Amino acid sequence: MKKNIILSSLILIAFLISSCSDILERPELNNMNDDTYWRNETDLRLFANGFYINYFVGYNNTWGVAYAPLRGYYFSDDFSNANVQSNFESSAPSSRGSTSESPDMLVQYAGPNWNFAWVRKSNLFIDRIENVAKSQVNDEAYKHWMGVARFFKGFEYHRLVSVFGDVPYYEDQFDSSDFENMYKDRTPRGEVMDHVYDDLKYAFENVRLNDGSNVLNRYIVAGFISRIMLFEGTWQKYHHNDQARAQKYLELAISAGDFVINSGQYDITSDFRSLFGSQDLKGNPEMLMYRHYDAAVGVTHHVASYSNGYESQIPSANLSLAKSFIAIDGQPYTLSTVENADSLNISNMIVTRDPRFEATFQSVPKVQSATLLYASKFIDRTGPTFWDSGNIPPMYASNTNTNDAPVMRYSEVLLNWIEAKAELATMGGAAVTQANIDASINKIRNRPLDSEAIAKGVQKTAPMSLATLPDDPDRDPDVSPLIWEIRRERRMEFVFEYSRLLDIKRWKKINYMSATQNPDLLLGLWINVKEEVPSLLTSEKVGLLKVQKADGTVVTYDGTNGDEMVGFYMIERAADRQAFDDRVYLAPVGNAQIDQYKDKGFTLTQTPGWN
Repeated sequence: MKKNIILSSLILIAFLISSCSDILERPELNNMNDDTYWRNETDLRLFANGFYINYFVGYNNTWGVAYAPLRGYYFSDDFSNANVQSNFESSAPSSRGSTSESPDMLVQYAGPNWNFAWVRKSNLFIDRIENVAKSQVNDEAYKHWMGVARFFKGFEYHRLVSVFGDVPYYEDQFDSSDFENMYKDRTPRGEVMDHVYDDLKYAFENVRLNDGSNVLNRYIVAGFISRIMLFEGTWQKYHHNDQARAQKYLELAISAGDFVINSGQYDITSDFRSLFGSQDLKGNPEMLMYRHYDAAVGVTHHVASYSNGYESQIPSANLSLAKSFIAIDGQPYTLSTVENADSLNISNMIVTRDPRFEATFQSVPKVQSATLLYASKFIDRTGPTFWDSGNIPPMYASNTNTNDAPVMRYSEVLLNWIEAKAELATMGGAAVTQANIDASINKIRNRPLDSEAIAKGVQKTAPMSLATLPDDPDRDPDVSPLIWEIRRERRMEFVFEYSRLLDIKRWKKINYMSATQNPDLLLGLWINVKEEVPSLLTSEKVGLLKVQKADGTVVTYDGTNGDEMVGFYMIERAADRQAFDDRVYLAPVGNAQIDQYKDKGFTLTQTPGWN
């Protein structure tokens, strides 16, 4: 029923607001509808539902990939492909812009196109609540819906800022003939994010605690505030050295996390794999919000199909990511005393690493992966078993998958919260305590194991102790041991989800994506080809199949030396991406958009470094 309401909402919104080719120019609302709409909470709720497809995307819909895990988020230091790695863009595009209201993202920036359609929609919502609906609803309802509208506006500006930095800030609705507003230049990032802070804080204080099942409420708002304010707080710290703004944003991230934690409504009670492969996440206490799929109403996706072990999975998880998984004694593998922790083949990794490794990846090498390490995180345990028989239920095939998608998880709130506290502590805030670690990282590490993991010998990771914190020899010298381990925890938790590229961007660590500096990007796990993947020992692979020994020696398959093909799998024809510099932290705007401004007598400033 809820999905039908949302679909009806989209039809209504498409009728109310239609796109055009100019930057923010849209036709006016149909006068008859505008005169009769916005009169009660049902109208406001219906309009608000239209934002869900852009912000609570889940696994997207049918073949859609924007903001979908695995299929949309694959550009980072975690993943590699055959041949030359995907390059960062090297020049400003001829054009970059859209007015579409469909979910749309620039993969290399993990965020939206130069598109202000959703800003206008949120401004329209704010305007109608203030000037029409306010007199029709009570004060509590007015504040709630104003909070909802301001939340969506803040969310959209956060996304735009994460991609472009400075962006034009539009406070209110304006007429399409108002060129001064329509062609205004970019507003400084800090000023925009101060507006975002105000919008999110208002939403945090006024959105209802409960407005129905799996509908935006104050807890969900708080979860996203913890994400957004952590991102911007650390960006301000590492990129701008703006301690005042960093502290302000991080404090709000912590307050939002405190609110969710102290509510007692959420907990970690399910095994990791079931969070992503379940047909129904309703009632799961780790879900602040999820997206429900139902073939009966035509709401399906395809992410599970690309996790089944048979569909190609490129780019794929590389050795750099695999090495980051902590051993079950709570130590990096280079310091671990767990037997065979330093043996980096799949069978040993399964039983010596944090359980999230086994829950994320197939237990055997798969040629469908460019690295042979195949992620099966987004499908249940049963799905991959049908492929040998050829009798595949629609729920596991094509674009008719129906497993539910997490939208905001309690574990993310906990990791956002503990990182914000650790970062704030470096700027004079209270030190992180063992109680903080127990309430966050150790709660996550104590997540239950399912029967299949237990049968394989998987064990829970030892709790983190501040008194015996690992000092990883591979740690960046400018990162404290505590923050290093918190970052590791995020990397293990969010494989193929939204965060990795955004994380290394906000930490100012985009250099991790250079294979010259990080050669493990071009390797897979340790492999005995003859024993584990004998299908690769063919004439077609002569000269292409290679392994790298522990001492760096490369062995190339010549058709006769199959017994020697033991070592780190070398991704076929893999080569580093082109050299890049710090300008790739932010996207350039299109030359056509700059010219469009110029033609109207205005200036649109190019992103620094892209002139």
